[in-house]
Amino acid sequence: MAKGLFITLEGVEGSGKTTQAAILGDMLRQTGRRVTVTHEPGGTRAGETIRAIFLDPAVSLDVAAELLLVLADRAQHVREKLRPAIARGEIVISDRYSDSTTAYQGYGRGFDLKLLGELNRLASDGMTPDLTIVLDLQVEKGLERTRARARGTGRGSDRFEGERAEFHRKVRDGFLAIAKAEPERVIVLDADRPIEIVSAEIRRAVDDLIKRLCP
Repeated sequence: MAKGLFITLEGVEGSGKTTQAAILGDMLRQTGRRVTVTHEPGGTRAGETIRAIFLDPAVSLDVAAELLLVLADRAQHVREKLRPAIARGEIVISDRYSDSTTAYQGYGRGFDLKLLGELNRLASDGMTPDLTIVLDLQVEKGLERTRARARGTGRGSDRFEGERAEFHRKVRDGFLAIAKAEPERVIVLDADRPIEIVSAEIRRAVDDLIKRLCP
């Protein structure tokens, strides 16, 4: 059986994670790979219920409550979906994972990073991505994209899209700090370029990973 791999895409709002995850999944399937594309929060039946609460700006949440919701979502996601898929030899691509919790609830909300690291390990059952791709983008450009998307779909901004730019700058700083601390796992790509250029760079990084871990 082929070895499973775990790849995550991270970044600020509007950086193109969902689009790039779908493109990467399609490209890998075309080479005969078995692929699961998923997302957080969500990705399971329980997770989608949590996601609805987590992102709803009309629901008031304390920082600790917000954090515990996303951790509960991850615990279910890992055990119900991620581990089984990797055990089957699939390549799992997740649009957000534990680095988002560190960036948003840690750097953005100011939750203690050491304690957050321990909680992340508990929720993820120690499951770490083989490769994390941070799609980096100026906060203002990302928010402009999300607002345009919201107008196009007729929905309002979610809990995080509606935050001030300063919050999102802290989140971006968090992602860049993670990448600096773990360069062997995390790469940063400029997301302010045409989709096809970014997807080609992602594909090269993933091909290198496959050659290294699945010769």
